[in-house]
Amino acid sequence: MTTRRIAVISAGLSNPSSTRMLADRLSTETVKALAARDIDATVDVIELRDYAHDITNNLLTGFAPAALETAVNTVVSADALIAVTPIFSTSYSGLFKSFIDVLDPDSLTGKPVLIGANAGTARHSLAIDYAIRPLFAYLHADAVSTGVFAASSDWGGAGDDVAPLARRVEKGARELADAIAQRDAATVADPFDPSTYLGEGRSFGHMLGGLAGE
Repeated sequence: MTTRRIAVISAGLSNPSSTRMLADRLSTETVKALAARDIDATVDVIELRDYAHDITNNLLTGFAPAALETAVNTVVSADALIAVTPIFSTSYSGLFKSFIDVLDPDSLTGKPVLIGANAGTARHSLAIDYAIRPLFAYLHADAVSTGVFAASSDWGGAGDDVAPLARRVEKGARELADAIAQRDAATVADPFDPSTYLGEGRSFGHMLGGLAGE
């Protein structure tokens, strides 16, 4: 059985962070939903605040430091992505967007994504659909239909009684697990394998032969 890999990016700035709390609940429920489908899964969590300086340097120089490159490779090679950001000024955080800007525009094509967001008030809940979802649509990622928003009240006793946070988390996780189960496991390309950049079944001989007119 092939183990599926889930990358989680959390853009919270504080420690502890309600953004990370939401990310952990989403990943835990997704692993549980996959286990119910007899699919094993591992989770790699990336705290973006740990890479804030590297992200800025990459945007300024065009080169990713080794630690950031590893984080990017973790995200783009995963079978699915859980992306959680705090809401600032009715949209995703600058740190979250800056990390997305570091990624190759085609690197998330077709990748299942579960979107999460948190803010102090439920008035910002629509930010998932009018700000974050269009971002992943532009990147051609396959965001599941349920986005999970958590307001400060959801962590206490005054949360939504009609659709409690736990129920929303379970629904989003179930949809992501379904999307993962419908796809073949991701494979990590060997950068030293000529087929990675020359095409399957081709070699340097084919390239040289083509250049020579053979």
